[in-house]
Amino acid sequence: MSEYRAPLKDMLFVLEHVANLPLLSTMPGFEHADAETVEGILEEAARFMEEQLAPLNRVGDEQGVRQIGDSIIHPDGFKDAYQRFVDAGWNGIAFGEEYGGGGLPWVVGLAVQEMLTASNMAFSLCPLLTQGAIDAISHHADETLQEIYLPKMVTGEWTGTMNLTEPQAGSDVGALTTRAVPNEDGSYRVFGTKIYITYGEHELSENIVHLVLARVPGAPPGTKGISLFIVPKFLVNDDGSLGERNDLRVLSSEDKIGIHASPTCVMSYGDEDGAVGYLIGEENTGMRAMFTMMNNARLSVGLEGLALSDRSYQLAKTYALDRHQGKALNSEVAAGESSPIVDHVDVRRMLLTMRSNIEAMRCLMYANAAAIDFSKVVVDDEEKNSWDSLAALLTPVSKGWGTDVGVEMTSLGIQVHGGMGYVEETGAAQHWRDIRIAPIYEGTNGIQAADLVFRKLPMSGGAVVKEFVEEMTALADELIADQTLQQIGLNLRTGIAQFVDGAQWLGERISSSPNDAAAGSAPFLRLTGIVFGGYYLAKSAQVAQKKINTGTEDIAFYKDKITVAEFYAEQVLPTATGLLPLVKKDSELFYAIASDRL
Repeated sequence: MSEYRAPLKDMLFVLEHVANLPLLSTMPGFEHADAETVEGILEEAARFMEEQLAPLNRVGDEQGVRQIGDSIIHPDGFKDAYQRFVDAGWNGIAFGEEYGGGGLPWVVGLAVQEMLTASNMAFSLCPLLTQGAIDAISHHADETLQEIYLPKMVTGEWTGTMNLTEPQAGSDVGALTTRAVPNEDGSYRVFGTKIYITYGEHELSENIVHLVLARVPGAPPGTKGISLFIVPKFLVNDDGSLGERNDLRVLSSEDKIGIHASPTCVMSYGDEDGAVGYLIGEENTGMRAMFTMMNNARLSVGLEGLALSDRSYQLAKTYALDRHQGKALNSEVAAGESSPIVDHVDVRRMLLTMRSNIEAMRCLMYANAAAIDFSKVVVDDEEKNSWDSLAALLTPVSKGWGTDVGVEMTSLGIQVHGGMGYVEETGAAQHWRDIRIAPIYEGTNGIQAADLVFRKLPMSGGAVVKEFVEEMTALADELIADQTLQQIGLNLRTGIAQFVDGAQWLGERISSSPNDAAAGSAPFLRLTGIVFGGYYLAKSAQVAQKKINTGTEDIAFYKDKITVAEFYAEQVLPTATGLLPLVKKDSELFYAIASDRL
């Protein structure tokens, strides 16, 4: 099994040339995020993740978590590693300095998160859930609750969860039945059962801050009657110390395909007198706060597809270089000797497919995070709205396309190994098993596709999509005019045309034939990811060509950037054409067989 090595050079390239960190670092509040500082931070983060967390990845997979009574115990080394993670300050680097965070742009935090997730996805889910809870509390809770909970959560001393789903509800949170009964002192008593609660119970931190969706008495039915509550594992005394244990407990932890070291809990609230909870915001406004948590988490879950694809790619590449078998068609090895499998054309195809998709995902997701950052710091309202809208457009693509591709790339990583990929000792299968949950997390990818089609395409009467299409088209035209990058530009322009055609067809049916629009949403999400990924890789190729033209000592690095973009343009982008007919089909055939005969 190969060791993980953070792709720092690629990450820094994307931060500078795609996410536009140089401009972001001139904005108020981000002045300390200059290139030299960020490079130093990422180097230190890489060292920590590679040395402290990556070696525990296999240990966590083999040992998994254990339930002992009301406690969940982690595999060997996890508790100590989490304490070192907190002590090093990695949990809070992208949160506000007023609560002890590092105040760095979210895109820099995302780069650190990529390394964290690639090193050990099961471990990374604890900080990820804490991050979502911090965001919800920061945006929606009153100052008193913020002062009590945020300082410890930003450091990671206390962790957070999202308690949304219930056995009868699934993704339909409007069907939840958990109750919150008001007390005279302004608190509530919470009663109910929640399922699939990541890190709902563990021994890594001294307190767990559960964010729980529930209904107050007399609440309207459906999503309009949902409220959000802070329900801590241990109550907090007036002096900030921990008090008595709250009336909540873990019932079980699921036995899963992957992420064995991440507890996925069934949680029970109020078995005795009711779990004490504190309302976030106002009653019946929980959906707004929930979406703050989920939108934050959706980009982070998309990043899991990138991170595990890269970990799988590194393992597959190492194996392909070391494993000798057969004689490659263009091989010059001596008679009786065999070639390293990396010399076989089909292995090359698989590795370049992995690499090009990885680089496309990294560009898209870092651009997404940067759009969030710019939206927070620009002063002009119109510019702020533009960045907000771009982030909104990219988020379902980052999550949906990124996790679907992550599953496919980790599967390819197994394929590169041949039969040994199916043998656990290589470690190749773990990456596929771990990432398989990601297309289901934080709103299934079917939900992401529906969000893209029904909510994001119509934004501002279609103006948001039109503006991004114009941006992509301008780049395609520039590349077509450049003889060295012409084919990338031509293929990109074709892909853009497929995207526009599909978007227009769906847009015409959102109101008149919503089921037809829904039927085309999944292939359209895929098509969109392919085209957007191609756009950002084309942008990378243009930067690389300019570097070569002006003279650079690292010519091989920039030539490889162009080659990767060319491969994607010729081998991946054309698949968008085949998806368009799937987008533009109505839903009639989907219902041609009766439900009981499916």
